[in-house]
Amino acid sequence: MIKIAEAFRNKKAFIAYLMAGDPDLKTSAELILTAQEAGADLIEIGIPFSDPIAEGEVIQAASVRALQAGTRLDGVFDMVASIKDKMYVPMVFMTYANPVFVYGYDRFFAKCAEIGICGIIIPDMPFEEQAEAKRPARKHGIEVVTLVAPTSSEGRIRNIAAAAEGFVYVVSSMGVTGVRSDITTDLPAIVSKIKENAKVPVAIGFGISTPEQAEEFSRFADGVIVGSAIVRIIAQHGTKAKPALYKYVSGMKRAL
Repeated sequence: MIKIAEAFRNKKAFIAYLMAGDPDLKTSAELILTAQEAGADLIEIGIPFSDPIAEGEVIQAASVRALQAGTRLDGVFDMVASIKDKMYVPMVFMTYANPVFVYGYDRFFAKCAEIGICGIIIPDMPFEEQAEAKRPARKHGIEVVTLVAPTSSEGRIRNIAAAAEGFVYVVSSMGVTGVRSDITTDLPAIVSKIKENAKVPVAIGFGISTPEQAEEFSRFADGVIVGSAIVRIIAQHGTKAKPALYKYVSGMKRAL
């Protein structure tokens, strides 16, 4: 299994988020491979869910499209398994606590290991409750990525950083996911506090969409994460999104 650390080895990482099943699972598989070919260093795969509380309207709409297209968890597993042998960058799932809990922690993470998923992000699972997921995840070699918010206290940042696995996901600004033209959070200060205590890289997400933002944040962080801007391209082009996605991802990677 390719580990998350490979995404950051000797480079700044561009992390691309795609929603599984949008517009359908066959196209998702093709677009994940396209993002990889265009230079993405790590792929975040969203599992469509009915109550994605961390997501803005762009990713919420993608989740609805995927569910309406018949995407279910076992279908997502099958899709990832179908491309496993073609992937040379790490893949992580971005999902919510309920799908993992209902499927069963041990069963879910065993399946992740089987299909080449090396990490998971669960934004509605508080840091204090992550042991419930970390214990079974660790058994199968899956790393649980933790988020730091702009409102996190210095003590909380220190604790999250010290226990971090994979990378630390810094949320750029308050609110849900979505493109933002102006991000005013003191991100250098937050990243600095994390790096004082963490042994893993730090990546910034939520709101990033332009090469200028990617270049600015990569000066002090180890990577940037883009979701809504990519999902918007797929919403616009559907099954014919490969050329536009390739152009966008390669441009963002060059900016780092």
